[in-house]
Amino acid sequence: MSTNTNPTRTPGQTRNQNRLSTVPTSASKSRQLSHLHAQLAQLTANMSDLENLLRMTAVQAEGMRGLGGYAGGMFMAASKVLGEETVQGGGNADGKEGGGK
Repeated sequence: MSTNTNPTRTPGQTRNQNRLSTVPTSASKSRQLSHLHAQLAQLTANMSDLENLLRMTAVQAEGMRGLGGYAGGMFMAASKVLGEETVQGGGNADGKEGGGK
């Protein structure tokens, strides 16, 4: 145990030794920089992939817009055809046609 009973921290030899142990050495610093460089390379690759995926998504969104217009046109045409059949069939409540064709 320490002979110092003061609960406050005062600069002393033990504190300096602890602080010196946290100072990175040259090898440690080099290893950390190498790891940071590898992480940066991975981040750059991921950003490139994201950019390509966003580009593809934009192209696909254009295609989906076209398909939506096509489907809307089909629904409108079907509505018109079914509406004409209802008028020609006499507007039966049960939905059956008014005669054989």
